[in-house]
Amino acid sequence: MPLQRRVPKRGFHNPCRKSAAVVNLGQLEIFASGSEVTPETLREHGLVRGKEERVKILGDGSLSKPLTVKAHGFSLKAKEKIEALGGKAELVIPHA
Repeated sequence: MPLQRRVPKRGFHNPCRKSAAVVNLGQLEIFASGSEVTPETLREHGLVRGKEERVKILGDGSLSKPLTVKAHGFSLKAKEKIEALGGKAELVIPHA
């Protein structure tokens, strides 16, 4: 029997997968009140590492100051928490 039939196959690996770096709301406390948070500033502060181009903000943790957050994706809870404090959650369109 050929080798490719003898070796076990485990799942499906999508070569076109688009991964995103995840940042929780509690991690955004390091920014000053009213500042603008972009994927570039998150990389500068070390919150986003690796080669992921996209950044997604999740609602874990608490935020105590209004911020303007620009990211490629937001969870519903994160968007609600940011806007409840008077901040803005703006979507960034990734470059092709």
